[in-house]
Amino acid sequence: MKRFYGVGERQFHNIFAKSAQRKGITGNNLLQTLELRIDNVLYRMNLAYSRAHARQMIRHGHIAVNGRKVTIPSYILRADDVVGFNAKSRENDHVKAMLADLKGLVEVPSWLLMEENNFAGKINALPAREDISIEVEEHLIVELYSK
Repeated sequence: MKRFYGVGERQFHNIFAKSAQRKGITGNNLLQTLELRIDNVLYRMNLAYSRAHARQMIRHGHIAVNGRKVTIPSYILRADDVVGFNAKSRENDHVKAMLADLKGLVEVPSWLLMEENNFAGKINALPAREDISIEVEEHLIVELYSK
């Protein structure tokens, strides 16, 4: 899972610790937190070629959350957050060409609402376990990191 989401060991351990403190099933909380990272959401909304590409766009200041620039790829989104390109980046020819290439490439999950005209999307709801496409037995991860 660390490789899938592009997260290092220390960062993964910190995410696990926060997920274990939240109410609910720790494994589901962990997957939900990883899915709600801004770099993953951009990839899921077809606004980036890969999670690494999404991280680069975030670091370069092209992405805004609720109208405010975000430069941290590990930013965790909440329900009803609007994520997309900032106004200056929307006019960029490279961004327009990239979005034309990515259009319809990957199916956008049901917990995300894409606003293609705005170069943005919205978090409709928090992702449930059924909405997460990665095949993993999260209870094994919980057992390993609970020691």
